[in-house]
Amino acid sequence: MTEEFSDQELLEKFREEGSRHYAFNLLVKKYQQRLYWHIRRIVIDHDDSNDIIQNVFIKVWKALDGFRNDSQLYTWLYRIATNESITFLNSKKKRFTISFDDVEHELSDHLASDPLFTGDKIQLKLQQAILTLPPQQRLVFNMKYFDGLKYEQIAEILNTSVGGLKANYHHAVKKIEKYILGS
Repeated sequence: MTEEFSDQELLEKFREEGSRHYAFNLLVKKYQQRLYWHIRRIVIDHDDSNDIIQNVFIKVWKALDGFRNDSQLYTWLYRIATNESITFLNSKKKRFTISFDDVEHELSDHLASDPLFTGDKIQLKLQQAILTLPPQQRLVFNMKYFDGLKYEQIAEILNTSVGGLKANYHHAVKKIEKYILGS
């Protein structure tokens, strides 16, 4: 069993040349699963999520030495993962010159046929409802509902106000309820 280090201890170990790789491997082990599922809820596809998580950790490796503790480490990691996911979706939209609604429809279709999706019909319906949300509401809903982040943490990750996040979450919940009850 590996020893659990605090974020601060990991950063200190990372800054020491002799334990840099070890500390980074521990950091990956500590956050990889949470970040993967955060990304997966945004882009839906398993393979795309794996590609993005690799890009996230490459960026983290390159930038970690300059991390200034202005925010908590995991909010910084979530911000990188969120930005990489949004960049991926935007590039996919441009690459195929399709509208945002078409991207959402494609993601929803992919979710229904994904052999790695292990949820039941209710979970599938919830995921499809989430995919109908505008991007900002979807991000806020996923971070609050699935990741259990506090509004203050989400505000730091998305660089927005807590009040706006609360409104986004409220509207998202209402739209999801309407979608699920209406179909």
